[in-house]
Amino acid sequence: MHIHNALTVDVEDYFHVTAFEKNIKREDWAFHILRVEKNTSRILDLFAEHHVHGTFFILGWVAERLPNLVKEVRDRGHEVACHGYGHERIYNIGPDNFREDIRKSKQLLEEICGSKIYGYRAPSFSITERSVWALDILIEEGFSYDSSIFPIYHDIYGMRGVDRYPHEIQRSAGVIKEFPMSTFAVGSRNKNYKIPVSGGGYLRLLPLWFIKHAISSINTRDRQPAVLYFHPWEIDPDQPRVKASLKSRFRHYHNLRKTYGKIGDLLSTFSFAPMGKVLGAIP
Repeated sequence: MHIHNALTVDVEDYFHVTAFEKNIKREDWAFHILRVEKNTSRILDLFAEHHVHGTFFILGWVAERLPNLVKEVRDRGHEVACHGYGHERIYNIGPDNFREDIRKSKQLLEEICGSKIYGYRAPSFSITERSVWALDILIEEGFSYDSSIFPIYHDIYGMRGVDRYPHEIQRSAGVIKEFPMSTFAVGSRNKNYKIPVSGGGYLRLLPLWFIKHAISSINTRDRQPAVLYFHPWEIDPDQPRVKASLKSRFRHYHNLRKTYGKIGDLLSTFSFAPMGKVLGAIP
């Protein structure tokens, strides 16, 4: 059986990230020069070079300002999906504000694309035990699949003990397909540890040989698809430096110069497709 892995991009700019939320005020976002358009275009060219298509989870705030970028993603054969509007963690804003946020973003993307949006990914993977109610709202708002759950422990996100691979979740509002972030299990069956290998900071931190070994193992040993994710700002080592805590700066800036090459190597090694196609979640 040939395995297609899910190729995904979270389209946001460097000043949107959770790591800098204490340093860059939301009301000041509009005063920052957008770098996301140029960086996303580089990613589109890289994908074209490798003849692959992916899913672009686009932030509504970005789509509102750069509708032509959304159209370019669509016109080049990629899946457009929703990353919410304001990049706020779900468990911080509550059900009503969450519904308003995703409804605004979904409608905006659908108007620009002229087609239905099926997929969602939460900012900072913020569907956790304390915000699992968000799945009901996603179902009610017409989403077919979600990719917001990270089956690890982390100070910002994570749900340990959940199914590590794509599965359906039954909720009171109905059923939604979930594609969790990929992890690599090490240790014995009874006591093993899950190492995140999906992308983002882990893509920049871990050696390429280990990431390739993990994806290969997921595909061949477990016969499951993996997911790769990253952000346009992660291929931009020349972006402005934000005065933030040491931890935040490490998380954001570490190995930025290596990201583009690592992605290209992975695209040459494995088979990738849009997440909606891998899940069979798009009619």
